[in-house]
Parts: sequence; C-alpha cells; structure tokens
Amino acid sequence: MTQFGYVGTADPASGAGEYGALSYLVSQILAQIQTVTLVKIVAVTNNGGVSPVGLVDVQPLVNQVDGAGNATPHGVVYGIPYFRLQGGTNAIILDPQVDDIGMCGFASRDISPVKASKAQANPGSGRTFDWADGLYFGGMLNGTPVQYVAFSSSGIDIVSPTRIRLSAPDIILQATGNIGLIAGSEITNSAPAIEMDGQMTQGEGPQGGDASMQGPLTVTEDVTAQGTSVHEHTHTAQGATAVTTPPN
Repeated sequence: MTQFGYVGTADPASGAGEYGALSYLVSQILAQIQTVTLVKIVAVTNNGGVSPVGLVDVQPLVNQVDGAGNATPHGVVYGIPYFRLQGGTNAIILDPQVDDIGMCGFASRDISPVKASKAQANPGSGRTFDWADGLYFGGMLNGTPVQYVAFSSSGIDIVSPTRIRLSAPDIILQATGNIGLIAGSEITNSAPAIEMDGQMTQGEGPQGGDASMQGPLTVTEDVTAQGTSVHEHTHTAQGATAVTTPPN
C-alpha cells in the first residue's frame, strides 16, 4: 500500500498518527531479524554414509504476507549446516532426508568464514540475523518412522525393515538372565574357532529338527545315544568276520 508513503506490509493502521507511523517503522526494522522458523528439506549433500557433516537446502514453510494479506512464499535457502549428535570421532549418523521438516535458527552474524574453515574467524560481512546464516535442527512434525531406536519403561527396541549390523574388533553380549536368538530361516555362525561353555540342547523347542555335523568330531568325555554309552557299552563276543550284535 502507498497511501501513507509505505509499501509492502503497510496497512491502514500504519499511518494512524505519529505513533502508528513509528510503530510501523520499528516493526519493519525488527522484521529484518530472523530468529527461528520451520523449514522443509529440499536437498541434502550427504546420503547417510560415513562422512563429515554436510549441508541442506531448505524451504521456509511460513509464507511472507503483505499489508493487503497477500501471501508470497520464501525462496529456497541454500547451504545450511545441519545438526549431528557427535563428540570427537564418535557420532550417531542420521542425516536429514528430502521432505523432512525441522527448525532452522539464524546466527546473529555472518558465519560463512567459519563454515568454510571450521575455525575461529571474523564475520564474513556486516549482515546480522540473516537467512544465509541458518543452522538446521531436524525432527519436527515428521511422520511415523519404520526404522528406529525406541526407549520405554519396558526396555529398548532397535527395529529395521532391512538389516542391523554390528561391526567391531570385539563384540560382547552380556545378560544376567537369558539371551534369545530367533530367526525366520537360519542362524549362521562362521569363525575359525567357535567355543561354547555350558550345557547345550538341540531340537527341544518348537522348531525341532535334526542335527548334523561334518567331522572330524573329537569328544573328550563320553557320548550317549538313545540311552547307550558309546564309551561304556559292550557287545556279545563274536568272530572276526561276524556282524556286530546290538549293544548289551
């Protein structure tokens, strides 16, 4: 509107006396200060792989509105660093994805030299609270996840529709109660040596099934088959070429 010499967000109340005019001028100045807003991700430099923290391009979701109530969408803001939970070389890699909704906060000074060098630096310009100096914090207003870590009073659930992989020089599973492994098709153990300590049973659960082993098999103690000791049982005396009789 131009009836009071102002354009853009001016409305009829903006020229209602000296107070109205001054209030409008102050509001225009404050409007140049960006604080936080909701944004949607439109592009990401990383794809979830092991790499340094990347950048996102974001679309602000709250439109600009002029004094006549006309809405104008914001343009895309490019090259915004995003948050990753990381300490030293330890991190949880959960890169944002396109269409994620999150919060974007804006630094008080130009942070472009720090973004480029990752070190202490002077402001890159005199701009303050500018769209270009945003920082993205994700996880707002998003849908139901299908891959997640869930913490509750009943325990911790780690759920994936594809694969869960643990990789380390040493992995220890320790429980004061039970450890259960349940598979829909097969459990595979592959190692140069597999050591088991404790009583072992096979075929006593709902899956049943036979056990087979490709030897050689060395047993230090005895083996019992259908109640008969392999080490202690005897046969009736026979000739050298006779068929062996059942064990006594």
